[in-house]
Parts: sequence; C-alpha cells; structure tokens
Amino acid sequence: MKTVIGLALAFGLTVVATPSGYAADGKLNVVAAENFYGDIAHQIGGDGVAVTSIMSNPDQDPHLFETTPGVVKQIADAQIVVLNGADYDPWMDKLLKASPNAGRVAIAAADLVGKKAGENPHLWYDPDTMPATAKAMAEAFAKADPAHKDDYSARHKTFLSSLKPIDDKIAAIRGKYAGTTVTASEPVFGYMASALGLKMRNERFQLSIMNDTEPSARDVASFQNDLKNHKVRIMFYNKQASNKAVQTLVDLAYTSKIPVVGVTETTPPGLSYQEWMLTQLNETEKALAGPSS
Repeated sequence: MKTVIGLALAFGLTVVATPSGYAADGKLNVVAAENFYGDIAHQIGGDGVAVTSIMSNPDQDPHLFETTPGVVKQIADAQIVVLNGADYDPWMDKLLKASPNAGRVAIAAADLVGKKAGENPHLWYDPDTMPATAKAMAEAFAKADPAHKDDYSARHKTFLSSLKPIDDKIAAIRGKYAGTTVTASEPVFGYMASALGLKMRNERFQLSIMNDTEPSARDVASFQNDLKNHKVRIMFYNKQASNKAVQTLVDLAYTSKIPVVGVTETTPPGLSYQEWMLTQLNETEKALAGPSS
C-alpha cells in the first residue's frame, strides 16, 4: 500500500498520538473505518463525540482503498476507533500498530460477532452486528466520558428501538418469500439474504469476484444459465465495484427480465444506517413481488 503508513512500518517508525484523544472542543475523537459505523457512533455519541468516517465515498470501490497521511493522523489522534475487522479493512490494523496509544479503544465488529478472516466480511448486513457494535460503542463512550454516561445510555436505547422497522421488514419478507432462490455478483448482501431466508446460488463465482480472482468458465456458465432459464428470482450486485464479468451478467439479467437489486458497501449520502437498510430491503421486497416465470 503506497502510503506513509507503509514507510512507518518498514522503518520501525511510529506516529505520535495526542495524549487525551479529545477534539479541540472537548468532544471525544472517534474515527470509524466505514461511514455506517461512523453514523452509529454519532447517533449514540450525540454532541459528546466528534466522528470522522474514513470510507464514505459512494463512488469508491472499497477494495481499492488506500490510506493517506491525513488518515494516519486521524487514527493517531483518536480516542476511540471503530472498524469492521475480518480482514475487510486490514489497513486499519496497520494504522493502529503504527500509532500506538495506550489510552485508545479499538472496537472491531468482527470480534463482537465471532467472525474471522476468510469468512464473509460484509458484517453490517447481518442483523446481529449493529446491536453488538452499538453496545460496545456506548460502553466505550461512557468509560471515556463518565460524566455523560446516562446520555450515551439513553441514546443507545433509542438506537436499538430504531432498528425495529428493519427487524419487522426482515420478518415480513422472510414470512412471505423464504426459500426463494436468488443470486449475486458478490457476497455483499449475503448475511441479509440469509436472514430473509433466501436461497443463494453461484457462491463460488461470488467469492472469486470478492477475492479479485478470475471466475472459472464453469462458474460463469452456471451463472448465465440461471439467468437465462429463470432459475433465480433476483440478482444482487455491488454497485461500487466495477468488473467487466459482473457487468456482462447484469446486462444478461436485464435482458432475461430478472430483477436486479444494487447494494453498496458504504452508506449513500444523506441516509442514516437505518434508512439505508430499509431502502435496500424495500427494493428487495419489490423485486421479489414482481412477476416470476
């Protein structure tokens, strides 16, 4: 990775962190690797936190992300850092090691839900991830700023309550469409598809795309056959990752009149995490309700 962090690691250098981790206005400095974790941090922290989200560009392919000197400094100055883990954002581990700070708290969502490198890292689509991560954030904020622990606790409860429409929508879709066969270009929506009770096909192809390797001719042919012969009700695809093989399949899905549902790896501008999830669930429900062959 062509960044200052690589130089720091290569030569044994470190980035000096601020002693307190507080922003100039006295707020807790919180850095989130991805903007959906940053959104949750802001919802729980309120006016008590200053949140910076590193990956927030909806047009950026997360797999091609590279850090910058500015990001290095943000991590060095942070009191609390939130990351995905499971090798989704490995650059965060390098940044944390290069800017040691005994007072900093690092929250990895993967650790909270027992996921490891090699498993599907798109954890924010798993309904269990955000409640666990939100709890860890609320506890970290309260410990770092005990004078406002009741405020953090109250906002944490509000956040958990705000997830009910998502849970209700998942239950409604699962109740009506469980067992429906679908496919996807990558396993981005995999955890949510599982929560909805959908049966996923072409998983070998998905892993190849996620790992940036060439899908086998057999896997490509199988995917094409599913679309041409209407063996799947929906095709999910990652709108943030550009790949010729995937685009060919998206085009084939449209030609075959298979509904295509685009999903993303970062929250679109102007939406909260809850709004983002509901938007994609509503699009999924609409696609499932469409005419089937």
